[in-house]
Amino acid sequence: MSIRVGIVGISGFGGGEALRLIAGHPSFDLVYAAGESSAGSRLVDRFPGVPQSLAGLEIERWDPEALPDLDLLFASLPTGASAEALARVPESVKIVDIGGDHRDAEGWTYGLADVWPEQIRGESRIANPGCFPVATLTALAPLLAGGLIAPSNIVVDAKTGISGAGRGGDSRFGYAESNENLQPYGLLEHVHMPEMARTIARLGGAPAEGLVFTPHLVPMTRGLLVTIYARGSASTEQCLEAARRYYAERPFVRVTERPPQTKWASGSNLAFVSYAADPERNLVIAMGVVDNLGKGAAGHAVQNANLICGLPETAGLEGAPVWP
Repeated sequence: MSIRVGIVGISGFGGGEALRLIAGHPSFDLVYAAGESSAGSRLVDRFPGVPQSLAGLEIERWDPEALPDLDLLFASLPTGASAEALARVPESVKIVDIGGDHRDAEGWTYGLADVWPEQIRGESRIANPGCFPVATLTALAPLLAGGLIAPSNIVVDAKTGISGAGRGGDSRFGYAESNENLQPYGLLEHVHMPEMARTIARLGGAPAEGLVFTPHLVPMTRGLLVTIYARGSASTEQCLEAARRYYAERPFVRVTERPPQTKWASGSNLAFVSYAADPERNLVIAMGVVDNLGKGAAGHAVQNANLICGLPETAGLEGAPVWP
């Protein structure tokens, strides 16, 4: 079974990671690549290690009305840049939007694949979750669904690698500014806040009032860790057991008794979750780790694409993390 695939935004980190995964996918055949600054060059010019079978594919200027015959399109564009253009893609082409324009859009399915896979199967317009929401919601979902924590008064402290800022060239993310430095950003107004609040409320059955989210940029290329503080009287073992039950049939979530580390997920589509709780203090700490370009972006997008195309969910995604 060969599925004709395209990637728009291939020059960015998310698009490049999608290329890496699709190049090794057993059912996906990459026939179209589009970008802006890279238009006119060949894939091998931008990605010297690309397989020989794809090396000569020319990167085209993005035009949704001039697509070749495609079955599936991955869109990896900055938030605000995809809504109008993707509305002009033919209905016959399935789309997974890795960007942020459709996570609350009518006619699009929110693709939190490890939590709601059955709602994704067979759909044709999927909005990939953001990287911070993936790590946060994967850790919180078993606790919220089981009533072990309150949806209100959740505090999320997050750390992400530099690639999470994209390839836009902002001088704040250069080596000299980022090396041996730790930066909070997006205080009180990060674009992922509404997405997290909506989904926490959906999982917990009550508004996520009091949600606090503070992301930090750390001097590493990739990786994302969230430490989440919530109110609840469950024990550590109760939290771990709830997560084990919740994710028992899910191929990419690992429940661990040890606090997870970003290296555990590097280069993979895995998510690691763990918990620590103090019932006497009414305190539950949840932890989640993903690769921000893998499970937090392109890996999750391929997982969603497998679901909507009727393929095994793990197709093209079973490689082990990179270590060290």
